[in-house]
Amino acid sequence: MAMREEPSRSPSVGSGVMALDTGGTSQELKAHPDWKDVVPSVTEAPTLGDGLRIAREHSGRSLAELSSLTRVPSRYLTALEQNDFSTLPNRVFSIGYVRAYAGSLGLDEQLAVERFKRESPDPSVPLQAPVGVAFEEVRRYSPRLIAAGMALVLAVVGWNVFQRVSLMRAPQPSDLTAIPESWTLGAVPGQPAALSLTAPRPAPPDQTIPALYITPGLETELTGVDPASPEAIAAATAGAPPVQRAFNPRGAIYGASANASQVVIQARKAASLVVRMADGRVLFARQLAAGDAWRAPAGVAAVVDVSSHFSDFDVYLNGEHGGTLTAEQTPLSQLNTRAQALARQAAAEVAARTQAAQIEAQARAAQVQSAMAVTTTDG
Repeated sequence: MAMREEPSRSPSVGSGVMALDTGGTSQELKAHPDWKDVVPSVTEAPTLGDGLRIAREHSGRSLAELSSLTRVPSRYLTALEQNDFSTLPNRVFSIGYVRAYAGSLGLDEQLAVERFKRESPDPSVPLQAPVGVAFEEVRRYSPRLIAAGMALVLAVVGWNVFQRVSLMRAPQPSDLTAIPESWTLGAVPGQPAALSLTAPRPAPPDQTIPALYITPGLETELTGVDPASPEAIAAATAGAPPVQRAFNPRGAIYGASANASQVVIQARKAASLVVRMADGRVLFARQLAAGDAWRAPAGVAAVVDVSSHFSDFDVYLNGEHGGTLTAEQTPLSQLNTRAQALARQAAAEVAARTQAAQIEAQARAAQVQSAMAVTTTDG
């Protein structure tokens, strides 16, 4: 700390009479080699930087000298004097620089640090609870605000209760006529006793969907059988070959696609199936499980070879059952030929039935025309 002025007495004047102390500093004391002016307090300056700068100028030392003395870079000392706290390092180092700079100038280090904290608050410090005049005003008027809020709530609740009570009516006797306790079976309450129950009516239909409309003559044109003629239906049924059971896929299906195959071989139980080409190459080889099937491609020269009993494999031609394999090795062309012959036979039968139906329809039309002509002539 710098030396403070001590009250001094003026030297004696005349006959030893001591002069009064006026509180000033004598020139003789200022001329002493150890005399130093009083360093102004850091709290009297407008800002911390102004206080540090005034104290440094009062000491007559430069920033370079103080930087060498405090071991603080001169750019940080300049920033402190200019109140440019944004260029300082982290807060711990900044407080150390303020403390060292104030101590080297003979200022109160703690006062300088406290003022630095006030002028450059730490943003990481959480906000404190509000204190002061404003907070006291809030505390003073808070009971009144709470009382006003409670009064408003009570007013709203009272108004709702009043409205509900005013809309309530006293209970009144029912306008419905009491039903007599004594009545007989078949009598309707509230009606004369002579009225009795009638027979139950049929239940309404469950649905009102109209009957399916079929274009007249369409079925005859497609099938060759007149659905209105029992004789035609009986003849078609008697002349048609029996329909075999259809192919039912009950497992994996290998081979060609459905639209490129007329022959399907299906295993009744687990068995191996090998199909070899004419040149010896294997077209298909697999251990089939029960229900697995293989679609044979059309127009391929191959031989179907089964290692187990051949009756373990069903053959389906054009989707209908055609029996089982008849040998352990069966040419594939033989199965395809059977399927094609059956397809041609079925097509021929359909064409014959269609032609017969058309002839019959034409004959009936001729009969109808003849009958109409006779009727017209008689009229």
